[in-house]
Amino acid sequence: MSKVEKTARPAKAEKPIKATRPANAEKPIKSAERADAVCPYAKKCGGCDYQGMPYEKQLKEKQAYVQKQVGNFCKVLPILGMDEPYHYRNKVHAVFDIEKKRGSRPGARGNGKAANGKQGNGKNGRLAAKPAPGGIISGVYKAGTHEVINIDACQIEDELSSAIIRDIRGLLHSFKIKTYDEDTGYGLLRHVLVRRGFHSGEVMVVLVLGSPVLPSKNHFVKALRELHPEISTVIVNVNDKRTSMVLGDKESVIYGKGYIEDTLCGCTFRISPKSFYQVNPVQTELLYGKAIAYAALTGNETVVDAYCGTGTIGIIAAKSAKKVIGVELNRDAVRDAVKNAKCNNVKNIDFYNADAGQFMVEMAEYRADAKTGEKNGADEVDVVFMDPPRAGSDEAFLSSVVTLAPKRVVYVSCNPETLARDLLYLTKHGYRAQECQPVDMFPWTKHCEVVVQMERGR
Repeated sequence: MSKVEKTARPAKAEKPIKATRPANAEKPIKSAERADAVCPYAKKCGGCDYQGMPYEKQLKEKQAYVQKQVGNFCKVLPILGMDEPYHYRNKVHAVFDIEKKRGSRPGARGNGKAANGKQGNGKNGRLAAKPAPGGIISGVYKAGTHEVINIDACQIEDELSSAIIRDIRGLLHSFKIKTYDEDTGYGLLRHVLVRRGFHSGEVMVVLVLGSPVLPSKNHFVKALRELHPEISTVIVNVNDKRTSMVLGDKESVIYGKGYIEDTLCGCTFRISPKSFYQVNPVQTELLYGKAIAYAALTGNETVVDAYCGTGTIGIIAAKSAKKVIGVELNRDAVRDAVKNAKCNNVKNIDFYNADAGQFMVEMAEYRADAKTGEKNGADEVDVVFMDPPRAGSDEAFLSSVVTLAPKRVVYVSCNPETLARDLLYLTKHGYRAQECQPVDMFPWTKHCEVVVQMERGR
């Protein structure tokens, strides 16, 4: 990856800004509780890089990191942090297993309730997760291994979703449902995925099985919903392959409509098991709001939403644009995007199931042919939204952006390092970065989301 040459001394990083807590947010954690808020699973889990670090310091670390990567291109605004950076993840995944005698320590200190729902009597009245009847455990893989750490509660995951997973763990033995063994390939339940709508409150439970038959499925769902009537839909996903992937290709709905809906920036979006949807809804509204503002839409623009997922940014932008073109490789996400557009009565948007880079290259070629008179009907592209994966965009995609020559490019990135690499290419080919807004989408981790406004140079 190309390093950014230091052309000027970056401006001093400004003080981070905390987002205002929404009216329906959960009760803040008191300062006395914060002092003892270090997660007991942190050393084994490895999911949170900043355990034990005050949140204000985390924001300063991220601000400095973004400033280092992007500060030579444009002004970096103060990072937008969370008022209450706990339990923000609305997508919770747990892997299921049987307790292994080696290395398992029931009763070690931890955080949360045991599988039987009783509170422990360890430090501050808390005990670690105990295996459910039958020795069943659920949680995450220990960092760098496939050893499952039994977890009852996570400080960054939705609390209701964690409770649902705990209770599924407690039900399995009585229903004679065995967990999947990665070594032998025998067993049934591999993973559980829970997604919750922040505004709607709808809850989706996805049971990932090694084979398609769930014994007594109707009774199982009934028992689960008696514990959690909030559950809107239950889906069986079949993953019968020896793979590290969580979800398989086959799905069947055993309760409800097979998806949930939620509201984001005034629009309603359908969320299915495989569709991409940002996991921090409070911060996503800030991020997307800034992205739309950077596009400076007047109602006359043709917009391309590359890597569009379920169409969130494009649908939000459509009400302020003449036409929007969304491009996404994930077929399930495109299917949801089309339904999302209909649900929001958005008629000036078209979605294409294609690789964003290849689509943009072909679009650039088509426009070049149109300019020479060989083809007709090529629209001028005024704005490009791009939200690529962590690896960033490749040169073919970036060169197609340059060929299409939109007035503005709005780059949403989850990796400031690959963002800096791509900014270097675009600034060498006629674009200028105007401003960068970091948003703390993932408190307690080192990851940071940013959005950059770019304009074509004169």
